[in-house]
Amino acid sequence: MPYFRITLMRSGIGLPEKTQGVLKALGLRKRMTTVYHPVTSSVAGQIMRIKELVDVKEVGTALNKKQMREARRPAPGYYVERRGTAELEPPQ
Repeated sequence: MPYFRITLMRSGIGLPEKTQGVLKALGLRKRMTTVYHPVTSSVAGQIMRIKELVDVKEVGTALNKKQMREARRPAPGYYVERRGTAELEPPQ
C-alpha cells in the first residue's frame, strides 16, 4: 500500500486558522517533522491546502520513529585505508 511521506519545511505561524488546522490534522507540529499517511483523496486534498509548506513524496512503506532514526544514523566507526608506518619510525 503506498503512503505519502509528508515533511513540514516551513512554519505555519502567521497563516490563517484554517491552514493551521490542516497542519494539526495531519499531525505536523514542528518544522522538519515527517509523518506518513496512506494515499487517499482526502489526504491529497489536505496536502493541496498546504502545498507551499510541505515536501511530499510517495513511498511504498511507512516507517516508524525507530526506523526513521536508524535511517538518519551514519555508518558506525571508521576504517584505516593504509597504515603510515614511515611517519611513526624515528629518524636515523
